[in-house]
Order: sequence, then C-alpha cells, then structure tokens
Amino acid sequence: MKSLELRVPPLALFAVFAAAIWAAGRYFPAANLALPGRQTLALISILLGLAVISAGVFEFRRRKTTMSPFSPERTASVVSSGIYRWTRNPMYLGMALALFGVAVWQANLFGFAAVLLFCAYLTRFQIVPEERMLLKLFGEEFAAYMNQVRRWI
Repeated sequence: MKSLELRVPPLALFAVFAAAIWAAGRYFPAANLALPGRQTLALISILLGLAVISAGVFEFRRRKTTMSPFSPERTASVVSSGIYRWTRNPMYLGMALALFGVAVWQANLFGFAAVLLFCAYLTRFQIVPEERMLLKLFGEEFAAYMNQVRRWI
C-alpha cells in the first residue's frame, strides 16, 4: 500500500471525512445519539482544533520550514518548540479535533467511527512516511525528539 503514502492532501482528506460525517448524520438517523449541549461541545472542539492547527503553522513559519505534506524531505530543521513540545503533529491533531467537533454536532455513531478511521489513515499513509524521511534527514536528533514527544498527544 506504499502507493497511497503521501498522496492524498490532508486537507482534502479532512474535507472528505467531514462531508462523510455530515452525510452519516443525515442519511443514517438510526445511528444518531441524544447528546445534550452537543452544539456547544462541537463548537469548542472545532475552535480548539483550529487553534492547534494555527499554533503548528505559526511555529513552522517561525522556523522557516516547509509545511508541504508532500515533501517532508524539504524540511529545514526539527521543530520541537511551541506546540511541538506536546505533539509531533499538531496540524493533524487539530484536524482530528475539528472532525470530532463535526461528529459531535451530528451526534452519529458512524461519525465518531469516521474520526478514528481518519486518524488511522493519516497515521499510516501520512505520518509514518513523514517520520521515515525525517529520520533519514535528521537521524539521532529526530529519533530523540520522537522518544520525547508523542505522535498525537
């Protein structure tokens, strides 16, 4: 399955999963849950996701390194400051939090399963290949970072 590695833009993947979660809530009402206050919780999750993404983008720009998910080999340095002290993938974590917000808004079991599927796909076909390239580029420095900071949270 290497052919799928680093092929699908993470933002496009996010959009597809968000649409699927929205559709699940509409077309599979039998899987809908009663979640009091779901709009508030959904909004908090979406805003938190956007804040986490923004913090990751800010740190990459501050360090003047690439944000391209297709060319991790062009990375200028190991970014381990700011939000990267707590998660190696804040932009992907932010997308997952925003998707979770969409799932909460829809309150549909398929939506929650889709968030897990999104994380699994992203880990296998985006994060792991990125880590392989970064290990080649930065060796022990990136390996030490991987040992200190979790992939997601």
